[in-house]
Amino acid sequence: MDYRTVDKTMCSLEDGYTAGVLNLMNRINLASQRCVSPEQFHAKAMGEQDLPGVLVSALEGPAGVCEEHVGDLQKHFRLITMQEFMGNKNQLGPKIHAVYIWGGKPAIDRELLQGLPALKIVANSGAGLDHLDLKLLASFGVKVANTPWAVSSPTADMGMALLLAAARRVVEGHQLAISPDTEKFSTNWLGQEVTGATLGIVGMGRIGYKVAQRARAFEMKILYHNRKCRKLEEEEAVGATYCERLDDLLQRSDFVMLAMSLTPQTHGLIGRRELRLMKPTAILVNIGRGLLVDQDALLEALQTGVIKAAALDVTHPEPLPRDHPLLKLKNITLTPHIGSATYQARLQMMENLVESIRASLDGLPIPNEVQLE
Repeated sequence: MDYRTVDKTMCSLEDGYTAGVLNLMNRINLASQRCVSPEQFHAKAMGEQDLPGVLVSALEGPAGVCEEHVGDLQKHFRLITMQEFMGNKNQLGPKIHAVYIWGGKPAIDRELLQGLPALKIVANSGAGLDHLDLKLLASFGVKVANTPWAVSSPTADMGMALLLAAARRVVEGHQLAISPDTEKFSTNWLGQEVTGATLGIVGMGRIGYKVAQRARAFEMKILYHNRKCRKLEEEEAVGATYCERLDDLLQRSDFVMLAMSLTPQTHGLIGRRELRLMKPTAILVNIGRGLLVDQDALLEALQTGVIKAAALDVTHPEPLPRDHPLLKLKNITLTPHIGSATYQARLQMMENLVESIRASLDGLPIPNEVQLE
């Protein structure tokens, strides 16, 4: 045989071998992408039945848990939605050991608790607990945990953002700048000075104190009203002065920021009388709860010049009806309850809730447990 024929034959065999190997490798890669890891395979084989059941509102949509967190949650728990539970209470009820509350959902009442005989803990995202009946939960022997540390910094950031936006009329200015009717910018279009102004903080807890730290950087004079005084070294660190009487704070402040929880004692804390104590140039900021403020009184105060402006991250209800008169005012800045709405804070909230639930189920001390006394 001619050597050239042999060479061609060998090359053809090599090419065919190479192609075969490449084809096999491609098949292996494709198969590996479709396969699961040994841990995933084991978890799948064992089934979700071995994971503790956790009740959630939904896995998607505006009333559901954060969709980006679902995969992480499912590594630890069997997530049971309210729709699934309501469709099969007798079978699923005894398998639910925790309720995972995200954005205030699911709502918890006596009927629900009676259908969850194995429930050990309600894990609530955020710091506010006004949507929970703590006495009712305690009567069922259910623990409660929340995530106060995760929300304090972003909510304080939001408070300062609202204060600055209202003081410098940022939203109004944006609308003016983009309006097709705007031909010139007026040099006499003015806002309020923040640097050196007096800020009155109502509620000097974790969030309120972080607001004070931020306001300090703006050289603001800081007053605060709280159930009790902060330690002297804490006051000195931010230059804060305690006002035992709320009236004194309202009369002296250029900006009043509400950073407290909603309780029967704080419901309607700021009404007509309190608004009239404020300076006519004052701005009210609310990062607490909508029901801290009498909204009818606030509307009247904004319309009649009793106070200069308001900036609210919270209202009641949420959202306000689309025809609500507050929505028509120029001297109000509204945001959709996004105090803690950062990717970082929400991830930390989820991780904190997982930690609290797992500790409860393992019989360990519960991080961020709420005392129900």
